Amino acid sequence: MERRQFIKSAGLATAVLGSSGLWSIAKGVDQKFNVGIIGFGDRGSGIYNTLLKLSDKYEVISICDELDFRLENAKKASSGKAVAFHKDYRKLLEDKSLDVVVVSTPLYLHYEHGKAVLEAGKHLYLEKTMTFQLDQALELEKITQKYPKQIVQVGHQYRYSPLYFKVKDYIQKGYLGKVTSIDARWDRNWNWKRPVHDPSLERKINWRMYKDYSGGLVAELLSHQMDFIHWAFETSPSSLYSTGGIDFYKDGRETFDNVQLTVRYDDAGMVGNFGATCANQHEGYSFMIKGSKGMINLLTNEGMFYPEPESRAALEEVDGVSGATPLIWAADKKGIQLTKEPTQDGTIYALEAFYKSVATAQMPESNVNTGGKTAISVALANESLYSGEIKDWKPEYNIGE
Repeated sequence: MERRQFIKSAGLATAVLGSSGLWSIAKGVDQKFNVGIIGFGDRGSGIYNTLLKLSDKYEVISICDELDFRLENAKKASSGKAVAFHKDYRKLLEDKSLDVVVVSTPLYLHYEHGKAVLEAGKHLYLEKTMTFQLDQALELEKITQKYPKQIVQVGHQYRYSPLYFKVKDYIQKGYLGKVTSIDARWDRNWNWKRPVHDPSLERKINWRMYKDYSGGLVAELLSHQMDFIHWAFETSPSSLYSTGGIDFYKDGRETFDNVQLTVRYDDAGMVGNFGATCANQHEGYSFMIKGSKGMINLLTNEGMFYPEPESRAALEEVDGVSGATPLIWAADKKGIQLTKEPTQDGTIYALEAFYKSVATAQMPESNVNTGGKTAISVALANESLYSGEIKDWKPEYNIGE
């Protein structure tokens, strides 16, 4: 794949230095990695369940969360397994038998926890968005340079989905022609709040509602689609402008429940529109990529390609040998199916790929450079959202280039 790099150092062809010592790379995918999880909320517990499905590759041996009720949830989820539990992430990181640490804490803690994992000598799976603040993204990339033998993967799952790989392939092969417009939404009709049994824990539990802890809808939802555009078109924003407000839920929240972001990509000649609301679920998830020869319409696990009228003829031609058209048309013949069946949960693909990256010392497709670029995009979008100013992309934001 483009931009995939191999870590090079003396002796790496035969061995990789991990937190628990040297192990032969000849073992390859037969190696099982010991995993610690920092943060056992909705996302952390979801990743834990996925790791259980990949038990031939990973074994969770340690879980940390500072909230007592979440630690209790972790104990129930791992009943009968040999798992250590911690309230202080530093205690978890003292375990020399850990190979990999998953960080699935609130966004404002990502930098602190990710940095600590690297300094402790572990491989890092860091949930998206990579960091909360722009300068943290730049700094974390510098920190990773000090630890070249440790793998860092950021949790942008589209870079591992067969569906989204197919979309990128269609784009690069020119099926869409010249793409000029991106329309992406992620809508819901829900207040986004979790129940709080103790008022003193409101900001720890509902951190997504508060500016000091959260990147709001842009970070939690729209970052997925923004990251995909960076990847598929090998582009960066040139300018970003956001607007929005607390337009429905007057419940004391600080992050907006209704946002719209417009991004200009000068090098690609495109405009991207990304929006989300918490007050209507009808459209739900939608992702449309519009080109001069056709449009792709995506859901999270399936998608269709709709060619423009002048492009249909070549796509409908039947091969003289096989008797088939080059692409798979839907039953109604209105569009082309991108995959034969819906894809799996993206976390499965991402963690399978992370395993391979650690086992072979190969930089992940979603890495500190790409994750940093998306984190910077999110930070700029939120700066624009709250200031009303257009934010320009600067050359120093092109991490790793």
